[in-house]
Amino acid sequence: MRVLITTYPERTHFLLMVPLAWALRTAGHEVRVAVQPKFADVVTQAGLTAVPVGGDRDLWQVIGRVRNLPRQDRSFSGDREPGYPSPYDAFERDPADLTWEDLRDGYERQISGWHKVSNVPMVAGLVDFARRWKPDLVIWEPTTFAGAVAARACGAAHARLLIGADVYGIAREHFLRLKDGRADPLAEWLGSYARKYGFTPGEDLVTGDFTLDVLPAPLRVQARDLTYVPVRYTQYGGPASVPAWLRTPPERPRVALTMGLTITEHDVGYPVDMQGLLDSLADLDIELVATIPDAEREKLERVPANARLVPYVPLPDLVPTCSAVIHHGGVGTMVTTAQFGVPQLSLPWDVDQPALSTLLAAAGAGLTMHSTTATGPAVRDAVRRLLTEPSFAEGAARLRAEALSVPAPNQVVPRLEELAARHGRG
Repeated sequence: MRVLITTYPERTHFLLMVPLAWALRTAGHEVRVAVQPKFADVVTQAGLTAVPVGGDRDLWQVIGRVRNLPRQDRSFSGDREPGYPSPYDAFERDPADLTWEDLRDGYERQISGWHKVSNVPMVAGLVDFARRWKPDLVIWEPTTFAGAVAARACGAAHARLLIGADVYGIAREHFLRLKDGRADPLAEWLGSYARKYGFTPGEDLVTGDFTLDVLPAPLRVQARDLTYVPVRYTQYGGPASVPAWLRTPPERPRVALTMGLTITEHDVGYPVDMQGLLDSLADLDIELVATIPDAEREKLERVPANARLVPYVPLPDLVPTCSAVIHHGGVGTMVTTAQFGVPQLSLPWDVDQPALSTLLAAAGAGLTMHSTTATGPAVRDAVRRLLTEPSFAEGAARLRAEALSVPAPNQVVPRLEELAARHGRG
């Protein structure tokens, strides 16, 4: 079959899609990845075939969401960022406290400030390519609704590939529960494309015919009435090489510290006091490996003797050598660490990170504290606990077993073939 994959130009989201794309290719299927022109090189660097569509639009420059915010206010979702309503914090709130008005206002804000910015430049070109190429299945990043529009316009089945907890499906579930015949900004916006391209709109434009979930069972956050297909997260971070120092076992317990690619690639600054964290860990008998880009390293006043600072190192090579990992709560780092059975300290900041970090702690595989309240002494105490209390290693081992029990991308391909045939409208 022919499979079209699409995402707005967010590198971390695309990297998560690459292993499934290759699983489909190695199973003999044709795969194309449609993206904005400026993002095509990222696709081809992964060995996949890119289809440039539409015009270039830098979402981060347009919305400027966090670059100039004080550290304590840096969050993308809900009432944690004053004046920036979002429906996507619904999964963290008591359903009794949710109102149609709140969710409507959140959708209106997100549509104008995020979804239109990342989708409108792509829709026409994506629909044109889909109608010419005629894919059997379209797989789209869960906010790249242009993929759903293109699928319906050409009659293909389509699915969301989640980038974390399904905050989008849960928000939609609550909104439909409260809607009661009132205005629906998201359906009205997407419905305008249905009218333009001649198909009947439906909820699949928001949540797909089915959804691919890369999280292991203890970390899943899903809507109740949607069809989910579990697929094992497979780490891919782009071109990388293993440094010589990493080939030698550490003489002391090694602890990794990483705050993810998004913060460094978009120059938004750390939500934690990096100097404070390094200082707080300086007197521990550990080898601290911190992935800090050169531009951020230049801002540091000092580097502790027990710390090794590197711009980047491939996680599948670093994590197995570690006794603990400190990170931002991003899905890629969290699940990679889980798959190697290493205890974790999560310092979440954005969207689903706090909820996933809470689930991580509930599974007994680590500890969590919000990045905006993570003081040096608190982080030091948490790291000490991870290294000395056996229960965290035991919890991490249980989570590892759960993570590795999820079907690998190659094992999921037959299920995708079945669902594509069932949901195709051609």
